[in-house]
This record gives sequence, structure tokens and C-alpha cells, in this order.
Amino acid sequence: MPRVAARLKRTPLPEQLREANLAPRHLSMLAYLLFDGPLPVNQLAARLEVAPTTVSLMVSDLSRQGVVERKGDPADRRRTIVAITEEPVTRAAIERWLANGAEAWRTAFDPLAPEERALFVRTIEAYEAGASRPRT
Repeated sequence: MPRVAARLKRTPLPEQLREANLAPRHLSMLAYLLFDGPLPVNQLAARLEVAPTTVSLMVSDLSRQGVVERKGDPADRRRTIVAITEEPVTRAAIERWLANGAEAWRTAFDPLAPEERALFVRTIEAYEAGASRPRT
């Protein structure tokens, strides 16, 4: 697991995104937005397991750099919806950056039976729970 995490952190950013100073934490947020579509700040925070204020700060930073866009929710003016920019060059760069990981998951999971996939997910969840448990 540490080797996989280290390799992911070394995934080079496309040239168009280098000035945005994207960090690994941005990778998760952008992956949710790319694969699940626009999301409210509170839903992003829940998925990322961080406070909504943390997501708001990340969104503010990325929005200033033209990576994401904020829009008011027409159904609830109090909510903000976050989406990856529609600017074609930046959006294509984000898609290329995230494509390797998506393809790697497909390659790893396609040959597995549903029971094997479920076992893998339970194993990762057990690892995550054990690794994040405070030690005394």
C-alpha cells in the first residue's frame, strides 16, 4: 500500500495544470467531480471526509485558477454546486490526468468475479480502519 500511494503522488501533472499547484488532496476531489458530475460542497466534504469549510477553501483556490467552477443551486440558493471547468483545454488535461487511475482500476477489477471485488473492498476498508485507529 505505501508503494502504491508513493507512486500515485509521483503521477506527473499535465503541462496545462502545473501552474495550478495541484496536490494529492485535489486529485480525490477532481475525481469525484469528473466521475460523478457536479456536486454540492457538503456532499464533496462528506465523500472526502473533511469539513465543508475545508472543501470551500479548496474550491476557492481552484476556482481562482480556473480548474473548477461554482454555481448556485437553482433549487436551493443556499447551496453551492461545484463542477470541473468547462474550459476545454483545462478539462481535457484533468481528464487525461485522471484517466490512468480509472483505467488501472478497470484493468484490476474486470477479471474479478463480484465476490472477489467485494473481498478486495472489504480488505481495503479493514486496512484503512486499522491504519487510522489511534494507538495507545
